[in-house]
Amino acid sequence: MAEANRGRVLRAATSSFLAHGYASSVDDIARRAGVARQTVYHHFPSKDRLFKEVARDLTMSVLVELDGEDVRAALLRFAVAYRERALGADGIATFRTLVPTVPRFKALSKAMYANTAGELVDRLAQYLAAAMKAGRLHRDDPVFAAEMLMSMLAGVDRVKRLFGINDASGTRRAQRIVDCFLKAYQK
Repeated sequence: MAEANRGRVLRAATSSFLAHGYASSVDDIARRAGVARQTVYHHFPSKDRLFKEVARDLTMSVLVELDGEDVRAALLRFAVAYRERALGADGIATFRTLVPTVPRFKALSKAMYANTAGELVDRLAQYLAAAMKAGRLHRDDPVFAAEMLMSMLAGVDRVKRLFGINDASGTRRAQRIVDCFLKAYQK
């Protein structure tokens, strides 16, 4: 029963934080979870701790796997999955919720970056480094290449969506970005 309550509190807190940001009240979270306010505090001693747990869960959902020797196909799978997660409604809501809290939770923010975008950069850089070593891509700094590709995949499209401009640019846009990236790096 205690674990089920904890799960309900986390789901309710996620919903509330995504809707209202850190301004969400513990009373609202308890109401959404169908538990008493004391139950929330039993599982999470403070609103800060609850927010940190929700933030960790939200940021982990952006991680995307990379695999395959066909560089274009692998990067295209990565691009489509990353854009769906980062630019979808949940990804944009997560971004809107977490960015304003960076000054309040500096250590957590650094850890969240390291475990999400930082981890994606590392994974992508490892994949690109292996492709460079195998001669499938021009040799260059794989971290720079990974950061550039991720910037291309989310950059201005994320800004548009933050401002409410949703220009339904899906798989075709991901293909164009990957092809543009490969023009710079393919042999």
